[in-house]
Amino acid sequence: MKNRLKVLRAERDWTQADLAEAVDVSRQTINAIEKDKFDPSLPLAFKFARLFELPIEAIFFVDEAN
Repeated sequence: MKNRLKVLRAERDWTQADLAEAVDVSRQTINAIEKDKFDPSLPLAFKFARLFELPIEAIFFVDEAN
């Protein structure tokens, strides 16, 4: 699953650590999600959606090209 977390985080000038603290996970978890090495749980995806005030589908999506 692809995501826009890095772009959304950069728009707010947040570090990975800032985002991790905001959603109560480790910085390493944010790094893995941003690099498409880990898909977040549904509760975590909802935390991102609430934090960025966006629907989950605006943050996470399936790359149909692959």
